[in-house]
Amino acid sequence: MRQAAPGDVITRVAAAGMNKVLGGQIIVENIGGAGGTIGTAKVAASTPDGHSLLVMHFGHAANTALYPNLRYDAVKDFEPIGIIAESPMSLVAKKDFPANNLKDFIAYVKANKDKLSYGFAGIGSASHLCGLLFFDAIGVNVISVPYKGTGPALADLIGGQFDFMCDQTLNVLQPVNAGMIKAFAVTTNARLAVAPDLPTAAEAGRQQCG
Repeated sequence: MRQAAPGDVITRVAAAGMNKVLGGQIIVENIGGAGGTIGTAKVAASTPDGHSLLVMHFGHAANTALYPNLRYDAVKDFEPIGIIAESPMSLVAKKDFPANNLKDFIAYVKANKDKLSYGFAGIGSASHLCGLLFFDAIGVNVISVPYKGTGPALADLIGGQFDFMCDQTLNVLQPVNAGMIKAFAVTTNARLAVAPDLPTAAEAGRQQCG
């Protein structure tokens, strides 16, 4: 099984379950970069015998609009099997970011849009599209800094090299709990059991309007 970022942990859990059912050994190959298109292209070029599977996020659909020269057809070259997991996103910032809640965060971003920077894990990544949706929602733009994957971006956020990002909660939860970065909201309908103190974006939005 070849896996295009970002669901490495989820893919390995799924592969372990499939190993038990199929009685074989599925090898997970994590191929990151270019919003998952590198790994996707590798699977598209493999022999269509059912032995190469792709685990990909929603970028599989979005990348057709973001990358004009893809080496594969997202529809014709693949046979969909199903959704194995959903991964909520969290809005996070460097630990010394002045705001402490979503209301103050949005107000600060609007007032300082020309001074702030937003990091993301490459064109077409979940963190890229989350950022675009966020900027559209609040009606501003800031300097955007693309990285080659979540790891380098998160490392620089922890180091204070840029101001904030929106990424998968699974990726940011550990540094949030360690006090290395701040979290403002999660994109779920209800609070997460693993992060009970983190409000949902809808909840924080109601607080902002109240």
